[in-house]
Amino acid sequence: MHIAWPFLFSSCMETFADKVLSFNRSLVYTGGPLPQGIRILNPFQESPQAISIAQQFYQKYYHDTNKRHIIVGINPGRFGGGITGIPFTDPKRLEKECGIRYEGSSAHELSSVYVYDVLNAFGGAAAFYKHFYISSVCPLGFTTVDAKGKEKNYNYYDSKELTQAVYPFIVDSFKKQIELGIHTDVAFCFGNGKNEAFLCKLNAEYGFFGRIVALEHPRFIMQYKLPAKQFYIDKYLDAFRSEL
Repeated sequence: MHIAWPFLFSSCMETFADKVLSFNRSLVYTGGPLPQGIRILNPFQESPQAISIAQQFYQKYYHDTNKRHIIVGINPGRFGGGITGIPFTDPKRLEKECGIRYEGSSAHELSSVYVYDVLNAFGGAAAFYKHFYISSVCPLGFTTVDAKGKEKNYNYYDSKELTQAVYPFIVDSFKKQIELGIHTDVAFCFGNGKNEAFLCKLNAEYGFFGRIVALEHPRFIMQYKLPAKQFYIDKYLDAFRSEL
């Protein structure tokens, strides 16, 4: 009789996947009024497919109770996490690297290409996600429309008004995500410019993490440092492996 107790207890425990999926389902913008012309990008409110994809993804890679280190980007984009619901994972990488079907246009995101090059160099998606959880400083994205009527990504730091409006939402989101089972000794930041500056300022105020390790943003590497991509992949791997 005593032998069954550990099994019964573990089978009822909430997994990391359960917690992330609950967090995603509850993602509703709660900050201040957005500046004129700025729209919220929330795949979990706009796309039933994103909810299904997230269910498959997190159950596949996070179906355990292990703690993980967090990696934070800026905010979801229109061709990656903004449509799949998985940070830095576009439809092509979702199908090819994760084995999860995507119905619709097979969008391509430069950042996703780079991130999965890193994951493969690390040992594959399963090996990487066993230790790391990828999110964003702001877990919801933003878009705007330019003068030609084209919808474009918009970052939380692109205007002072937007940064101020989303600040309470960002703080609340970090508190909730740490409760998922996140190591708080160090957080990794994608972007060593404005994203790092904001995250460091936020961390100085709230003390979420012991320190911040910033790395060049995947899109910056792919757009401006492509010939040196392997150098940056090695830099990423050294930073991640130093915390294992």
